Amino acid sequence: MNIIPVTPDLGAEISGIDLRTADAAEIAAIQQAFAQHAVLFIRGQDLTLDDQLAITRKFGSVLRVPYVQGVASHPDVIAVLKEASEKKISTFGGTWHSDFSFLAEPPAATLLYSVELPPVGGDTIWASQYLAYEALSDGMKALLDPLRAVHTGWPHGTMGPNPDVPVSKSIKMVRNDPSADREVLHPVVRVHPVTGRKALFVNPVYTQRFEGMTVPESKPLLDYLHQHGTRAEFCCRFRWSPGTLTMWDNRCLMHLAVNDYDGHRRLLYRTTTAGEAPCGVARRAA
Repeated sequence: MNIIPVTPDLGAEISGIDLRTADAAEIAAIQQAFAQHAVLFIRGQDLTLDDQLAITRKFGSVLRVPYVQGVASHPDVIAVLKEASEKKISTFGGTWHSDFSFLAEPPAATLLYSVELPPVGGDTIWASQYLAYEALSDGMKALLDPLRAVHTGWPHGTMGPNPDVPVSKSIKMVRNDPSADREVLHPVVRVHPVTGRKALFVNPVYTQRFEGMTVPESKPLLDYLHQHGTRAEFCCRFRWSPGTLTMWDNRCLMHLAVNDYDGHRRLLYRTTTAGEAPCGVARRAA
């Protein structure tokens, strides 16, 4: 098994392994690489949905996420699909975000397996929120460390003014989920439970405002953090090939699916592992 970094600080390609038959030592090596690189790209896999679920369980408990209807035969698997006929419409995940950050215990890892891809385009970009936090001034860190922010699932649910956010019609959305149609407070800076590193934990899709502040009061600083958090030097971009399994750490990354492939079909299957309640700097110190 070979592990080759994609950038100095984020992402690595792994080759020379069949995830279906990986033994305990190989899984441990992948987990170590995951902690170091945060997003892993493993090409040359030939997976069924059952295979993908079995591999997901090697890295954590499978989480059935709200709002998005799973595959009929495998409800814990989401088909991330945009048909060739769906032109001039947003792709699923086409805005910078951290997956389902509005849950009390947001996902730990997301696994995405590519099946059908456009001849060019349809890349995904990840941004390290470790690097984003570490690049802030000491004054900004001191301001952010004790803050908490309100996250909501309103873009998918019923809490916001426009629950019908336009995405690919091939993604089946389910409304009125009481487990997610609510506001949740999370630390603005979370401490990673494995690495102990600090990372920004706000995103432009689900983070609405800071605790104790209004949306207009919060917007200037949140806008700055969102722009800062996606600076080019914090990012890596991946060009998919069929049979690639990508796994990323939802606790320290944001990601974006690039919507530049109108007229072509793109199909990937997604699974998720359960996470924990984010731990903030002040809570950890206490």
